Amino acid sequence: MTRFLAPTSPEITPRETANQARVRAIAGDCMVLLENDGTLPLKEKGNIALYGNGARATVKGGTGSGDVYVRETVNVEEGLRREGFAVTTGPWLDRQDRAAREEQEAYEKAAIDAAVAAGQPPEAARMMMTLNPLTPKALADITEEDVKTSAAETAVFVLSRNSGEGKDRADEPGDYALSEAEVRNLTFLGAHYAHVIVLLNVGGVIDTKPLRRIPGISAVVLIGQMGNITGLAAADLLSGKAQPSGKLTDTWAENYSDYPSSPTFSHNDGDLSDEPYTEGIYVGYRYFDTFGVKPAYEFGFGRSYTSFGLETESAALDGAEILLRVRVQNTGEEYAGREVVQVYVSAPGKDLPVPRQELRAFAKTRLLQPGEAETLTLRIQAASLASFCPACSAWMLEKGDYLFRVGSSSRNTRIAAVLHLAESAVTQRVKSLFRDPDGPVQEIEAPAAAPATPQEAAEIAAAPKLALDPALIVASEAKYADLPAELPKKAGAVIPFDDVAAGKASLEDFIAQLTDGELAYLMVGNSVDNVGFNSVLGAAAKTLPGAAGETTDKLAAKYGLKQMELCDGPAGLRLTPEYIEKPDGTAVGLGGMTYGGDRNTEGIHHYQYLTAIPIALTLAASWDLDLIASMGDLVGSEMEEFGATLWLAPGMNIHRNPLCGRNFEYYSEDPLLAGKCAAADTQGVQSHPGYGTTVKHFLANNQEDNRMFTNSHISERAIREIYARNFQIVVEEAQPMSLMTSYNLVNGIHSANNGDSVTRLLRDEWGFRGMVMTDWLTTSDLSAMLSVGATLKYGKSDAALCVLAQNDLVEPGEKADFDRILEALSEGVITRAHLERNARNTLTLMLRCHLYSDQPYNTVVPGKCITFTRE
Repeated sequence: MTRFLAPTSPEITPRETANQARVRAIAGDCMVLLENDGTLPLKEKGNIALYGNGARATVKGGTGSGDVYVRETVNVEEGLRREGFAVTTGPWLDRQDRAAREEQEAYEKAAIDAAVAAGQPPEAARMMMTLNPLTPKALADITEEDVKTSAAETAVFVLSRNSGEGKDRADEPGDYALSEAEVRNLTFLGAHYAHVIVLLNVGGVIDTKPLRRIPGISAVVLIGQMGNITGLAAADLLSGKAQPSGKLTDTWAENYSDYPSSPTFSHNDGDLSDEPYTEGIYVGYRYFDTFGVKPAYEFGFGRSYTSFGLETESAALDGAEILLRVRVQNTGEEYAGREVVQVYVSAPGKDLPVPRQELRAFAKTRLLQPGEAETLTLRIQAASLASFCPACSAWMLEKGDYLFRVGSSSRNTRIAAVLHLAESAVTQRVKSLFRDPDGPVQEIEAPAAAPATPQEAAEIAAAPKLALDPALIVASEAKYADLPAELPKKAGAVIPFDDVAAGKASLEDFIAQLTDGELAYLMVGNSVDNVGFNSVLGAAAKTLPGAAGETTDKLAAKYGLKQMELCDGPAGLRLTPEYIEKPDGTAVGLGGMTYGGDRNTEGIHHYQYLTAIPIALTLAASWDLDLIASMGDLVGSEMEEFGATLWLAPGMNIHRNPLCGRNFEYYSEDPLLAGKCAAADTQGVQSHPGYGTTVKHFLANNQEDNRMFTNSHISERAIREIYARNFQIVVEEAQPMSLMTSYNLVNGIHSANNGDSVTRLLRDEWGFRGMVMTDWLTTSDLSAMLSVGATLKYGKSDAALCVLAQNDLVEPGEKADFDRILEALSEGVITRAHLERNARNTLTLMLRCHLYSDQPYNTVVPGKCITFTRE
């Protein structure tokens, strides 16, 4: 019998109140102050003239599977009122509400009409709206009367952008660019108010040129999307209750065309089938710094209400580790604040081209009062400086000088040390895994390195010189495992899974007794008998209403095998807000996304109101791994309360291009920062014994348009150094319980079907020990629903090849997946040994999850790349 754990009272729970307070407490750490003429923080809580499309329609987080159903979302207007400000522009806000409502109604009607015209049932409109989320552009004009009746000297304009899975953003007004109405209204405000503050309630990069050119704009703040208390967080920042200490995790370009991937990204060139990664390793600041392109705001940039001084006190070697001791002092006189110490390294780049510099370490101070100082000691393993050599299939440190640059952003550093390596050294030898059958990508070539400026030359001359002994770099060689032999059949009584959990029987004996069909059921999710639009949308679970999926119940009656519940993220758990427990032991969801069933309201009502934490992009802007771990801990506590075994998060793909529709779910353009954030998030969740994360989407999920059928052409070096490096860090430092493969193809092979990435890279080279699952319906033919039909160049993923690649679980599971696996088994495409191997992965995880164990899944692993201590 299913245990329904959600509360039966509709009252606000202490957990909801406490968790919202936890999120509010971190607000300042996640917000980035881009511009400020001294207006912020506001000296008093007087009248505020509030405008902008996000004033009331504040975006808490993006759409699609990244959404979270909450009891309350506090918009900026309400946040200001609760914090004691008087919002005096009610008539304009009402006009804006009407304009936004009319735009939404027209959008929904168009979706329903399109579904009916395509021969789909009206409910298919939900799928279409998920795959094509509305980009709101309605904006009421601000008038002289609005200014006069506001009786305020300060105007706050909340500029919002929303995006979601299934659709990329566009380089057009009202999306990446500001709309004509936004520019007109901001220009009007600049001419009519003494102070104009722009709050960017966005989940990605936008064009900031107008904000820097319009006269009268006093301050610009990236408040991001802080979850359901975004309005309170914004009010805290304006009042000075919270001090902004966030830093950009992406390069904000002066022009969209400055990004090297812009000509061919997604729909920009009209080709949604093939995406050549011609920029290679030069992603984000690696490109801008190497090619000499000046951005609007550089990677790692962020102002403060105070000022800081950074001084590298010493640089030393401890074996094969570099130790940098950096003193940070709050040099201001009025406000407390926190600073981020960032370390970039310039490699020799003599034979192997390298970016001008790469982030290799970072650490954030505690809150420093005016005049107060703190010393941080950062430890960097020399092996982490290695680059991948495609010609020799190895990670290596090239001989020469490594320049260590210490500062507060990628373009505000000083050379603090020079590390010399007399001989090149290999750190790891591996197999070549990612050849493209269409031939190598024609990548851009970096210009010759510019000579050192007089300032750099002086810094190099004055910096400590460290000589690293090449003998201290010990080369390893990756070992690639063979397929385990098929288990011998054993006759006898049925072995229940509880006996395995109790140590009375071996897992091998349990697996050996299963039929081929039972093993196949373990390879597919629990919707094998039932798939509809709800499953497509990611709410296929029967036993935890609103969960995205679950493992099979086909082995429950005979073997007592329980089910793991898989819940969407990454800005909190996504579950149905209310459901009814029926007398027959089933449940019917009310609101949100639910799994079918009748709508009879007889039964016990349950309530699942969760906490929407900040989106990944906003969390990463904190550059604070302890803070991110605390949000993981928050989610882990809610997983325990509601019985969700795996959180389908964190999303951690690289921000290759600012128009990717799911960038809000991901952390950064930099793999070190993204990997460390994901590791911290995972460690926070998995501090709750038996509950875990599912890092996603592996590999190179950087485009949403035609996301299930697009082929990413990427060089092996770019894959290993950029698009896989972040996943390597989270695996090696946090051992997530699970990993999700992506929809797209990489060099002609669907990610879910690619044994080189899922087995040889992930498991053999990195030592991943968990379960791998597909993204939802990757093996399904959704071409008609996706409105791409016969234009598809590449087909869908294959369930049998998922098994072959050691992708353990096909979600949400269809009868066609089950049949395909058994068909492939009979044809010899796969063997029973493959099924047994994958079953072992899933069942081993199950033995260590909360259903069968109260022990931690893993212990926190010290950072393999960087660690730091405080003084």
